[in-house]
Amino acid sequence: MNNADLIVKNRILEKQIELLQKRDEAHEKYALELTTKIDVLQNQYDNLVKLIYGYKSERFVPSANPDQISIFSQEHEERKEVEVQSIEIDKHERRKSKPHPGRTGIPDHLPVEEVIIEPEESTEGLNRIGEEITKTLKYIPAGLVCIKTIRYKYEKPDGEGILIGDLPARPINKGIAEASLLSHILVSKFVDHLPYYRQIKMFKRDFKWTLPQSTVIDWMSSCCTLLWPLYELLRHQILSKDYIQVDESPIKVQDRSKSGKTHRGYMWVYHDPVDGLVYFKYNKGRGKEDPAAVLANYTGYLQCDGYAVYDAIGARKGITLVGCLAHVRRKFYEAKESDASRSEFALFKFQKVYRLDGIITEETQDIGQREDRRNKEIKPILLEIKEWITKENCAVVPQSPIAKAMTYYQNQWPKLEAIFLDGRLKLDNNLIENSIRPLALGRKNYMFAGSHAGAERNAMMYSFMGSCRMQGVNPRTWLENALKCMPEQPKDRLYELLPGYSLVDEAEV
Repeated sequence: MNNADLIVKNRILEKQIELLQKRDEAHEKYALELTTKIDVLQNQYDNLVKLIYGYKSERFVPSANPDQISIFSQEHEERKEVEVQSIEIDKHERRKSKPHPGRTGIPDHLPVEEVIIEPEESTEGLNRIGEEITKTLKYIPAGLVCIKTIRYKYEKPDGEGILIGDLPARPINKGIAEASLLSHILVSKFVDHLPYYRQIKMFKRDFKWTLPQSTVIDWMSSCCTLLWPLYELLRHQILSKDYIQVDESPIKVQDRSKSGKTHRGYMWVYHDPVDGLVYFKYNKGRGKEDPAAVLANYTGYLQCDGYAVYDAIGARKGITLVGCLAHVRRKFYEAKESDASRSEFALFKFQKVYRLDGIITEETQDIGQREDRRNKEIKPILLEIKEWITKENCAVVPQSPIAKAMTYYQNQWPKLEAIFLDGRLKLDNNLIENSIRPLALGRKNYMFAGSHAGAERNAMMYSFMGSCRMQGVNPRTWLENALKCMPEQPKDRLYELLPGYSLVDEAEV
């Protein structure tokens, strides 16, 4: 074989090796893409399973030993800083248990029924030297009482007519339901999550009273018609503030135009975290039209998550969007299974932020001082996370859960930075999510709203019940009083019926 043949053969071999290398690189790239896709799908599957069946807590407990040196700078020292001190105990020595709180006390305000027990032997001629008192609790089932209102009629002299007393105003004109019964039914559904059909069964079982469901729905509709001005006043009161939180949650609605299917509507929730009032507004969709209309004249801080609709609304002059740290943190928590080390680094930082914010809130009542301390103690930690993401971003697989968490943080940074503009602003939207929780529990019990009009009435009741909860007001007592007073309440004093009405400035109404 001559030199020319050897050269040709070498070139052919080189070409074959080059092709094999390219094929191997393509295979590696394809395998990496498949692995990434599998990881993403597995993460989505795990989150869905957790959402449906799992425990919803996002409590973070580091999986690594706090004493182990981390691959990330300064993490070891910071973990030691917040580490709970422990005491070494001999293996035979038991920990001191907490003192038993004792028997549960009986409230002093409950009515007392006395039962006196004398000895079986005769006590004639004996001096009583004392007594032994034993307190127990008895349950008295709730009952229905028929109110029989009798109005005597009198004939006036000389045929001038008949004199008779006026019936007191009732929530439903000519209806048989008093305010107390209406309050019981509505609170049982929207606070205790008992659907109407279950309540109807309980009435039949306990009182032998058959109540048609159509009648209950009519009562609900009549109550909402009566309370509509109060619902509008609640909306006005919340939107008049310069700091509110907003979120949305889905609800299934029965739709006659969709045979055998339910419509997916949304409850938009507006929350005043300073005064503790909440306003639910039902809409058929999740587009920006409805919240944009509600917030058309709003100016101030609007705290929200990363949903694009809020970005469009926040672009309007006069609105400052404020981010939600809980939503940002959640992304890293969801990435914990696929990238534990990076996720735990970020989660540890968030843990420190919340711990410091709790200390500042507890120690500092002045809003200005709270703002200064947050900017000095908390904001640098979030900036550190931002810088860390910039460095680590190139080392993570695109489209992986940790990459998405990092990207979400970077996109939300302008909103997160706005948290430090005012000492009143919360770190997150958790308060509004707490107000949505009764809606989520209700969905599991009554499954869906019977119509779009029914969903709108549900929104009104969740607004009132949620505001009562935040004000620490008994919803049953409040609603009964509101239903009694609404028929004759002067319009200029309607604010007195709002939960926590003392928060309302009369000059604003």
